[in-house]
Amino acid sequence: MTSPRQQASNDAALPFADPAARPVFSAPWQAQAFALTLALHERGAFSWPEWAAALATAIAHAQASGDPDHGDTYYRHWLDALETLVLAKGLADSEALQALEHAWAEAATRTPHGQPITLDDNERALARA
Repeated sequence: MTSPRQQASNDAALPFADPAARPVFSAPWQAQAFALTLALHERGAFSWPEWAAALATAIAHAQASGDPDHGDTYYRHWLDALETLVLAKGLADSEALQALEHAWAEAATRTPHGQPITLDDNERALARA
């Protein structure tokens, strides 16, 4: 089985993987979720088959709940799968994830349009906890 990095290298020759042809990510958070998943996998938090199964399960649950599968919700399913694995592997608990979600939501509400959303010192402490 090829690693995600090897696959990305292999995909570089495909026309749809050309960044000039079509963006790979439609928002920065998608790239960050992708990078976080790769980082956790590379650190041994979960195997790639475990990741693939978690993502397939998240997509199947979304489709069963009525997701029309147009591709625009793919990274939401990605996040669902990542959260599921993080919780299952004991990398964080649900309270910590909820606190971080709330912190990012609060940061977004106070951030002027067009500016990067950042956490304040207290919020960053939640991420390190």
